[in-house]
Amino acid sequence: MPKHYLVTGGSGFIGAALVRRLVQDGHQVRVLDDNSRGHPRRLGDVVNAVEFVTGDIRDLAAVTKAVKGVDGVLHLAAVNGTKHFYEKPETVLDVGVRGMLNVLDACRSEGVGDLVLASSSEAYQTPPVVPTPEDIPLVVPDVLNPRYSYGGSKLISELLAVNWGRTGFDRVAIFRPHNVYGADMGWEHVVPEFVRRAVAAIDLSPRGPVPFLIQGDGTQTRAFVHIDDAIDGIVTVIERGEHLGIYHVGNPEEVAIADLARQVVSILGREAEIQAGPPAPGGTQRRSPDIARLSALGYTPRIPLKDGLPGVVDWYAARSRGQDSIASAAE
Repeated sequence: MPKHYLVTGGSGFIGAALVRRLVQDGHQVRVLDDNSRGHPRRLGDVVNAVEFVTGDIRDLAAVTKAVKGVDGVLHLAAVNGTKHFYEKPETVLDVGVRGMLNVLDACRSEGVGDLVLASSSEAYQTPPVVPTPEDIPLVVPDVLNPRYSYGGSKLISELLAVNWGRTGFDRVAIFRPHNVYGADMGWEHVVPEFVRRAVAAIDLSPRGPVPFLIQGDGTQTRAFVHIDDAIDGIVTVIERGEHLGIYHVGNPEEVAIADLARQVVSILGREAEIQAGPPAPGGTQRRSPDIARLSALGYTPRIPLKDGLPGVVDWYAARSRGQDSIASAAE
């Protein structure tokens, strides 16, 4: 049955892809975003079918107005990107925590009982079990490390959503995305960053192996999920997720960071010479989701990294030399 949804952060990378899918599925969609990192152009050919409200998730009046009259709220507004975690942790926390409180208060005041929250695998940081189920402890290892501003904000948001959601809501569901990648996600993520650096290194090394410096020794692993698969997973949570249910959205296929770098350079037609560098403070050695809980609802990722990565690398490579001029538009 078609519904009327508010998507906060709906001009961001994941938010816009979700909005496009919801419209294509026949739903009515309102977007709340201040476009500080998003852009309405991401909505593509559905932009005229969407009610776009420009506003800051930290402004309770704006959030309350945007929530009014909808059937459900899909809360994705956040400041993502590892670079931002280190450089502006106060803003990351302000948007994450104040935004969550505003959404909860607005839902209560406007009688909206269906809320789906985007959390993150960063909420548990270094998992004790890999592949990782949803019921492991959420952890902030070091409050002095600004990296944990994002994971901490998601941890707090989950606590708020679950405990506000115990009363006054028909359903509160949470999904934790794991390393979503795709075209037009902004530059402050590992795949776009690797493409940018690979193009620059290839320009400096016209022949032979291409020197490619990475953080750490490259044995660290991540499990990347293509944006199309991620949206399938999120829609599964929206349609079938249980009250107070928490679901990993991802693809458990692991890749070592050194191998990811080799694949990126190989897609660009060259061979990488991996050079180890100092590890990032607070980095995690291994991360991969256990998706059994979401799979039980009918979700199956369809795009392995080898099939999804080439198109994304090509998209960023075509734009990397003009990064300074397009970065603000891509964020």
